[in-house]
Amino acid sequence: MLRKNFFNAEQLIAIATDYHNAGLDPAEVAMMSFAEKVVLDQHSIAQQDVDELRSHGFSDEEILDIVLAASARAFYTKVLDSLGAEPDAVYLELEPELRAALAKGRPFNQS
Repeated sequence: MLRKNFFNAEQLIAIATDYHNAGLDPAEVAMMSFAEKVVLDQHSIAQQDVDELRSHGFSDEEILDIVLAASARAFYTKVLDSLGAEPDAVYLELEPELRAALAKGRPFNQS
């Protein structure tokens, strides 16, 4: 969906490999950083992390959406990986370089 509607392959590769330096605006980087922490280090989330998002204009509802989306994505990935699910045809239609970047084990692709 991101590839089809929002970003070209080069932009998504940059985001997947180093979102801090991918040309995203500061609010998007803060959102990605927080989502990464939700997935990989949730026990260390503190009030300052939430305040950081608020300083970029995120509402409490939007912060909840970030937590729920990141958590759901991590759960979904674990389920698919555990069942040995294969990618669907749409994924296989992505550029080979983009598929390789997505498969490199970034936090949102980890099981």
